[in-house]
Amino acid sequence: MPSERRVILVTGASSGLGAAGARALAARGHRVYGASRSAAPADRPVSGEPVPLPMDVTSTDSVAEGIRTVLDREGQVDAVVNNAGIGIAGAVEDTSVEEAQALFDTNFFGAHRVCRAVLPHFRARRSGLIVNVGSIGGRLTIPFQGFYSASKAALDALTAGLRMECADFGTRVVLIEPGDFATAFTEHRVFAAEAGEGSSYRARCERAVATMARDERGGAPPDAFGERLVRIVEGADRASHVLCGPRAQRIAARLAPWLPARWLDRGLLAYYG
Repeated sequence: MPSERRVILVTGASSGLGAAGARALAARGHRVYGASRSAAPADRPVSGEPVPLPMDVTSTDSVAEGIRTVLDREGQVDAVVNNAGIGIAGAVEDTSVEEAQALFDTNFFGAHRVCRAVLPHFRARRSGLIVNVGSIGGRLTIPFQGFYSASKAALDALTAGLRMECADFGTRVVLIEPGDFATAFTEHRVFAAEAGEGSSYRARCERAVATMARDERGGAPPDAFGERLVRIVEGADRASHVLCGPRAQRIAARLAPWLPARWLDRGLLAYYG
């Protein structure tokens, strides 16, 4: 067990990687608040389990209220894990501005809202940890997931800036980029409204998404993500940029910046059909 019990907020904790991470941290004895829009407040939290916390990361007021609730109950927050995210499939042309804005509002601005709400507390204590959950897709753009990849690439850049800005205040900032894990993300994926009947991209999009779904269902168990998150939070892993998931995807993500764009495009187009 860890030598220090920490108070940790995990967003997007109702399912998938967020749920796995929150469970793993709680099992280690940390006080974990699992935030999601669907969470129902628990009058009597179960020992060794995450405490459900209602929070909508697309609402500044909801985020502020959630952080305030944790501070009122615990007197401190030691770490936040910005995991809340959604996915949308479809060609860039088939995706409306409103759909793209909704995606960014959760995946990118949701993390921004949480950071803004918790950083004054971290600064005052001169201590804290922010873990932003990006994606290997933020390094390696996936066809017909362009806006998802864009939101995760933006989170990568934001995390790098935040890490440098917080260096003088004792706040550690980490980006963890998962590859494919076997979660319900596959079933929850939605398509752009114009990606169906009548879309010039429909057949290619469906083939690409079928390949994504196959890889996701065959991915590592989400508990492996939880174990890595524990190492980061407890300080056993001090890296500021962490790739996790299938080995082939991690290698591809590291090689991508060094490959000519036309080679990379050909390889990805061939792989996703």
